[in-house]
Parts: sequence; structure tokens; C-alpha cells
Amino acid sequence: MCLTPSPRTLQFSWMNRGLIVKAARELWPATLFCGALLAAFEALLAYVLPTLQGQFAETMLQLRFMQTFLSAMLGTEVSNQLGPETFFSLSWVHPVVLATVWAHALVCCTRVPAGEIDRGTADVLLGLPVTRWEIVRSETVVWLAAGLAMLVAGFVGNELGGWNVPGGERPRLGRMIVVVANLFCVYVAVGGLAWLVSAASDRRGPAITVVFVILLSSFLLNFLAQFWEPAERVQFLGLLNYYRPLYVFRDGTVPWRDMGVLLAAGGVLWTAAGWVFARRDVCTV
Repeated sequence: MCLTPSPRTLQFSWMNRGLIVKAARELWPATLFCGALLAAFEALLAYVLPTLQGQFAETMLQLRFMQTFLSAMLGTEVSNQLGPETFFSLSWVHPVVLATVWAHALVCCTRVPAGEIDRGTADVLLGLPVTRWEIVRSETVVWLAAGLAMLVAGFVGNELGGWNVPGGERPRLGRMIVVVANLFCVYVAVGGLAWLVSAASDRRGPAITVVFVILLSSFLLNFLAQFWEPAERVQFLGLLNYYRPLYVFRDGTVPWRDMGVLLAAGGVLWTAAGWVFARRDVCTV
């Protein structure tokens, strides 16, 4: 059975409370799991890295590969001395942290329509007296709220794990909040991409795979740009080019431009996803 966009005019509503409750009920297990994982890992890194700073710094600077890897992760050339800001930054750019944040965005943003079509419930959802844009907006509210809750959990975990660091050596609270805000912007950009791929897909698995490949390519581009000139020329296309916590911790600057680019990209992709979903035919078995 194929469902086409309804030509009838429904009473305008920005969001639907029932859809919000439904999405929240279905997403809370994934949010709880990712939030707990992020909090635990942040607490571990915040506790271990400053404690072993001297040993880590000496070992890392002796290995050329580690210098290149750190440069790729931190977005800047590693100097001959690794300061405490470097280790504070590592706790927010670690691959496990990024993978957790990206995985949560993929789970949230591929639910509609790809997830609904895949499990055969799209006809029930689209048969409700709501517009497709209402569905998108309602799902988006839950997605953003869930992502914020997950990042807050990571922030709390980092603060609790850093209790052993002397007060004068810990990063300022304001700078930590800016880093979390920048990571939330990355989350929005990834989610916008996932929304667009999902809106054009009939299966959730392939949609997640496509987005994952794009994110992995972006990660590798950021790494290759450190020693390959052609990759450096197109580094601006990489996601991590707009997420560099080291500058925030070290200089106290707020990356307004980077955050703006990420939010704009996420907003454009999300809008395109809504446009595609509102106009496509959805076929169910």
C-alpha cells in the first residue's frame, strides 16, 4: 500500500502532544543508555588523564603517529609540551565520546520515516489526523531534548570525575559549558543529515549505514589533512573542523562561527528532510 501526501487541509498545529509522548516513550531507553555511557566515560577520562598527565605527555611526544593522531583530534599541531588544556580537550574529542553522541543522533533521527516503514507501522502513523510536518516537528522536539539530556549527563560525569584535580588546574566552568554547547551543535548537524537520509529511505539499516559512512569519511578527512595536502584543501568539509575544544580551554574563545556553521548545516538538512518527507509517497507492505 502506498500513502501519498494528503491534499486536504488540516487544522494548523505546530506540534502534537500525543506524538511527542510517543516519541519520548520510545526513545528514553536509548537516551538513558547513551547518557549513562557518556557520563561514565567522561568521568573515567576526567579522572585518569590529569592523574597520568606527565607519563602520557612524555610517551605521546615520542611517537610520531600519536602526535599526528592528537593533531587530528584536537584540530591543531601538537607542540613539544602538552599542557593540561590538551588533556581536558581529549576527554571531549575521544572517539568513544564522538561515537556515542553520533549513535544517539542516528537512533533518534532515523525513526521517521525510515524506522516506521521498516517495522510496518508507517500506515498507522500517517493515518493520524496530523500533517507530516507536525510529525517532523514533534519528533524533533524529543530528539533535541534527548540529545541535550545526554550531553548534560556527560557534563556531570566529567565534573564528578575531575574531583581529584586541584581547583586551580581545572577548566573554568564557563569554558566547559561552551565546549558542551559546541558538541551539541555537532549533534544537531549529524541529526540533520540523518533526518535527510531517513526521509528519503524505506529501510532504517541502510539509512544508518549511509550516515555512518559519511561521518567516518569526515573523521578520516580530519586525520588525513594533517599530512596530505589535497585533504587539507577540503578540510572545511569535515565535521570536526568546526569542533575544536582545545581553543576554548586554552584561549577562552567562544567559537561562534563554527557553532553557527554547524547549526546552519543542521537546519538546512532538517528543512530539506521535512520537505522530502512531506512530498514523497510512502509504500508499506
